[in-house]
Amino acid sequence: MITLYGIKNCDTVKKARKWLEQQGIEYHFHDYKTEGVPAAEFASHLKVLGWESLINRRGTTWRKLPDSVKESTTEDNALALMCEHSSIIKRPLLHDGDRRLLGFKDHDYASFFSNQK
Repeated sequence: MITLYGIKNCDTVKKARKWLEQQGIEYHFHDYKTEGVPAAEFASHLKVLGWESLINRRGTTWRKLPDSVKESTTEDNALALMCEHSSIIKRPLLHDGDRRLLGFKDHDYASFFSNQK
């Protein structure tokens, strides 16, 4: 099953959801705001994608964090930080069980699904 992680009101997530629906692709939407960040699953995403890729440093949530927190963020504490502040996670994150795709661009999604096993 395909899972799309994100926040319901995020414009980029809305575009990704619309694209999936227009293509007739079934997926489960996991909203961080209502369901939280699934720590066990995100530990796996961190290993594959790297914590630096998963953190949205351009977002307001990251920018509002104290400098001491931003400067001390490492692979060891990134998961706890993401669980505490789900809005710092770059979105959307698409996961099909084997592969992951971070962010949304039409051509990237088209390529992701054309290469599906």
